[in-house]
Amino acid sequence: MSNAFPKKEKLKSSKLIDRLFAEGKGVSCFPIKLIYLSAELPEKVKVQAGVAVPKKNFKSAVKRNRIKRLLREAYRLNKHLVFNNSDSAFAFLFLYLGKEMPTFSEVEDGMQKLLGKFIETINHEKDD
Repeated sequence: MSNAFPKKEKLKSSKLIDRLFAEGKGVSCFPIKLIYLSAELPEKVKVQAGVAVPKKNFKSAVKRNRIKRLLREAYRLNKHLVFNNSDSAFAFLFLYLGKEMPTFSEVEDGMQKLLGKFIETINHEKDD
């Protein structure tokens, strides 16, 4: 399994994004929140992921873009946690909740904890 984040794994469908906000469940681990939805994905991939940083907290587009880049990189390096522990397909949206500019290590720590929490959550839902 490569560490790439190819185009087909990027969440772009506006219909799917709308469904995520309407029906998606959330898992939070400050400073990142994950909104996820079990969905039939058009591509043959397990997960399609997107990132978002609210304009309310970061007025500057340059800062928002930097945080989005950090989120994508942290996801790319840690997505094997999801791929190795889940068998159904999901749509992910990572929201950055912090109000300060993060370092990469803060984002990566948050991402690892968050994905771990997500795996626990879906395994718990499966057991019920």
